[in-house]
Amino acid sequence: MTEQTPPVSALATDPEYRAAVIDLLGVLAYGELTAFERLAADAAMAPSIDDKAALAGMATGEYHHFTALRDRLELLGVDPAEAMAPFRRAYEEFHEQTAPSDWLEGMVKAYVGDGIGMDFYREIAAYVDDDTRALVLEVCEGLGQSAFIIDRVRAAIVEDPRAGGRLALWGRRLVGEALSQAQRVAAERDALSTLLVGGVDRPGTDLAEIGRMLARLTDNHSRRMAALGLAA
Repeated sequence: MTEQTPPVSALATDPEYRAAVIDLLGVLAYGELTAFERLAADAAMAPSIDDKAALAGMATGEYHHFTALRDRLELLGVDPAEAMAPFRRAYEEFHEQTAPSDWLEGMVKAYVGDGIGMDFYREIAAYVDDDTRALVLEVCEGLGQSAFIIDRVRAAIVEDPRAGGRLALWGRRLVGEALSQAQRVAAERDALSTLLVGGVDRPGTDLAEIGRMLARLTDNHSRRMAALGLAA
């Protein structure tokens, strides 16, 4: 990945760049808040007390990420609720279209659907200042849930091999919806788009690099599906 890092001072001197950083932090903050809500709801469907406890810990981690993003927005003099508001509809529509029918589908969604979204924002983070990028990469970490989800999904497939086909179809649906959501967010928010295409003092990317970025997103998705024991 080619990294073009604007100086931190750009937040004070470049209104377009500042707006892009606020959008990036805002979309991630709302994503972490909804992830907290969803994991708490998934805990209610968990088949065992240990699973409930694990999901509660994951939800707590998502909420800590939300508070870190909220605090950074406040440090920038921004109302966090106002920064998150433009992304509410996109997230709500995504979750309405990908509502899991059972606990296993919820686990695959947390790992596969959220994973490709986080990958997309990691890619965008290549074009922001060091402090912002460090926060984005921290927020996009998996909080250790990968091993837990992989173990539970693989065990379920061993117990009922028919579940594998259903969950593979579900994973493919999730990636399509997640990519559509990410592309929609970038298209609707001009400031975010400028992080990719660049500006007068901020070199951006080109069509070839965008193609490579999409290839990386697809490869990462395939690896996640393989880790779950599912066909991409």
